[in-house]
Amino acid sequence: MSTKSSIIISVLVAAASTASGSGIRVPFAKRHGLSTRDGQFDHHMAKRQIARDVNKHRRNLINIEQNAGPSALNKGAQILPVAQYSTLSKRQSVNLTDYDTDSYWAGNISIGTPGMTFNVDFDTGSADLWVTSSSCTSDLCSSKDRYDPSASSTSQLQDGEFFIQYADESNVEGPIYTDVVSVGGVSVTNQYFSPVFNLSTQFATEAVDGIFGLGLSAASTLQQTPFFLNAIEQSVVQTGVFGLMLTRNSSEIYLGGTNTSLYEGDLEYHTINSTAFWQLPDSVLSLNSAIIASNISTIIDSGTSIIYGPAEQVAALYSNIEDSAVFDSENALYSYPCDTTLDIAFNWGGANFAVSAENFNMGMAEDSTRCIGAISGRPLGLGDDTWLLGDSFMKNVYTAFSVDDLAVGFAPLNTSAISS
Repeated sequence: MSTKSSIIISVLVAAASTASGSGIRVPFAKRHGLSTRDGQFDHHMAKRQIARDVNKHRRNLINIEQNAGPSALNKGAQILPVAQYSTLSKRQSVNLTDYDTDSYWAGNISIGTPGMTFNVDFDTGSADLWVTSSSCTSDLCSSKDRYDPSASSTSQLQDGEFFIQYADESNVEGPIYTDVVSVGGVSVTNQYFSPVFNLSTQFATEAVDGIFGLGLSAASTLQQTPFFLNAIEQSVVQTGVFGLMLTRNSSEIYLGGTNTSLYEGDLEYHTINSTAFWQLPDSVLSLNSAIIASNISTIIDSGTSIIYGPAEQVAALYSNIEDSAVFDSENALYSYPCDTTLDIAFNWGGANFAVSAENFNMGMAEDSTRCIGAISGRPLGLGDDTWLLGDSFMKNVYTAFSVDDLAVGFAPLNTSAISS
């Protein structure tokens, strides 16, 4: 739909048909960050995150073209070269215990019969599930829980191989299996996934065993149906909706509906316009009530902390923030005075949903009077006028993803319920 009035109609239709439901609540936690405990911006971690985001969506675009054809890509989408960023030498000098605020959202799932437990990153910007394998014998896997297909009576080897290239010139790769996958009591049989025997060095220092994709089928490297869509097909959830609340101290995924205690009022739903992404059209970005960009598309991606937009639109945003300046030209990161009062918001034809000052601030630069903004102009190749909203946006709202209505909904967080 292309007009605000048509969006409002879709909001009303979706709100009527998308139930809150009696779903399954799965708590999880935020791990690692783009700032240190003393509030300093970690430039190394940010550059690593950006390179990973570039390559994740590079792989998504390749998958979309293969699975759904070029017409499924956004206008102006480009498959960019692999982004390179070597982390090994720098990571050797970093104390990992310094990081506690940001970067990915991890919780437990089980795979197999009997179930083997894995800590995974819940990612709405990916469509596949992979975990480390017992066949991975390198030091990179030594701290991971590993899937052993011989230990599961329901494990089945399938044809093909799984392969993703990450930013440190290393890969995640492995065979393809099906097995029972369970999340908080929601169990799906014959779920496709990869137990990887080769692990990117990027994941060796992270406290996750893999990635749990919550995206749509067209973006799947495995070319298979993602977990939640299978849960709907197998009737193991009451409604085809899942909800996400992402806050620093208390977070959860809710499968089969939404947790109404965690948000205020009704969810404002908008229909997506992509077969591959949780992507909303006709969005507006404003700063202090002034419109910075309109008629933009916005992809909702829990797999990154950063918000990305077209370089010229991001530059226009920061040009309206007094005394802002380019901090990292390669990655299009900007700094601004930490004491600046900002009202940055996205709107889809209804309420304004703001990015709080706390969530916009990724940490202090070496000059402690300046902070690094969470909005980057680094290209991801996603298409003309296309933004990607990571958790710097999502931490401000309750977000519902409706497969039933192909819609995404937002509502203000119930801060009193969350704090209690």
